[in-house]
Amino acid sequence: MTVKSIMIQGTMSNAGKSVLAAGLCRIFRQDGLRVAPFKSQNMALNSFITREGLEMGRAQVVQAQAAGVEPSVRMNPILLKPQSDTGSQVIVNGEVRGVMPAAEYFRYKKELVPEILRAYRSLAEECDVIVLEGAGSPAEINLMEDDIVNMGMARMARSPVLLVGDIDRGGVFAALYGTLALLPPGDRRMVKATVINKFRGDVEILRPGLSQLERLTGVPVAGVVPYLSLDIDDEDSLSPRLERGGSSGPVEIAVIRLPRISNFTDFAPLESLPGAGVRYVSSPRELGEPDLIILPGTKSTMADLRWLRQNGLESAVLKLAARGTPVLGVCGGYQMLGRTLRDPLGVEGGGEMAGMGLLPVDTVFQGEKTRTRMEGAVLAGPGCFPGLAGAPVEGYEIHMGATTLGEGAVPFCRVAPLDGGTPREDGAVQGNVFGTYLHGVLDSGELLGRLWKGLARRKGLDPGEAPAFDPVRRREAEYDKLADALRRSLDMDLIYRILEEGL
Repeated sequence: MTVKSIMIQGTMSNAGKSVLAAGLCRIFRQDGLRVAPFKSQNMALNSFITREGLEMGRAQVVQAQAAGVEPSVRMNPILLKPQSDTGSQVIVNGEVRGVMPAAEYFRYKKELVPEILRAYRSLAEECDVIVLEGAGSPAEINLMEDDIVNMGMARMARSPVLLVGDIDRGGVFAALYGTLALLPPGDRRMVKATVINKFRGDVEILRPGLSQLERLTGVPVAGVVPYLSLDIDDEDSLSPRLERGGSSGPVEIAVIRLPRISNFTDFAPLESLPGAGVRYVSSPRELGEPDLIILPGTKSTMADLRWLRQNGLESAVLKLAARGTPVLGVCGGYQMLGRTLRDPLGVEGGGEMAGMGLLPVDTVFQGEKTRTRMEGAVLAGPGCFPGLAGAPVEGYEIHMGATTLGEGAVPFCRVAPLDGGTPREDGAVQGNVFGTYLHGVLDSGELLGRLWKGLARRKGLDPGEAPAFDPVRRREAEYDKLADALRRSLDMDLIYRILEEGL
């Protein structure tokens, strides 16, 4: 069977392309098709390490899980990780090619077309259907000529396009009509249907507008998708999770929202704990007096540590830590908690700076990125949470620094690569402060339950039975819920017809 394809493009960033692509992946899988996601170029700080030790965007990992297949860098051959307002780390086929200013990458990206096509064709040999995702908007008229991720990719894959608009932001009819109007005639013909996403209310009130949109564009509306509350990993810092005031509960957990926060999905499992209130905070006033402070990963550890100092959050965290509040640092957050950070190779701009001094560890940034999937267990004596000792852990490392433990530091866990490599110690603990390089460490249901018991006891609460948490079962249920919602709201007969007819 020749592979079929369908592409989800949006009128803007955060229109819901990634989630709709994941939902279609799940539907096609449920219908017995071999399906895989594909996004030629992704810009995101939420990344993932495959079993081969290669780095890819987290959105395509979610879509792969929905499709029931192992994540592969072929699904996201180019990943851009912003390091500043004008430059990004360029990752091709899971490995770093370098750091480029935007203008330099704009000239260079045409050379990556053969890599994109190799990845796509390799996936096509294994699939019945590929669900492609675009980026931002296809109507960026200054970028159309050398596009490799929206209509440029649709042409390479000969894929029909569904154009998605976000009604929750307002102006969805203008956005859909305007996007189509700005496309060249050949590209416009590739758009086979539109979708209105994130609708709240009675869809019947929308019907006259849908009919007029179809008359104006000559393109059918494939459906109106309601605003969905789903527990599915978000792609990046546009996530509404980071904008919320936070959930409430007797146990308060504050995650510091760093300017270059990465892999904040590490902390989504905490939101499943009954009685836990999780807040993302950007100022000392928002921080308050939580029961646990988390310093997350970041693409620029030294720059974000300077930001912590300048806005007063570092001082606030240090005061609370001195009073016994537990502090957890993950990856870049772990590096910040140490004594010194040195950058002799200029990986983060060069220089040396003092860390927060809460852990007796020192970090030196190196030219090579560590990319490893690990598993192991928490060691004995993890500070203020002795109940964590022996809890299994599994996760992945993505970092440029090497951290050494000084006198008084106790390793947090002992881990080994999934491929059976040499075991080693990770992280550090001192009193109520602990850190680890492992992203996804809280996905362990057992560790999460023990952490919850420790936090509840410190709060003077009866923890009762530790809440059961199975991340695989949870996400599978959410993907099925997403698929059910799309089947109810989309004209799947039309979508299958578009898929079969192609271009």
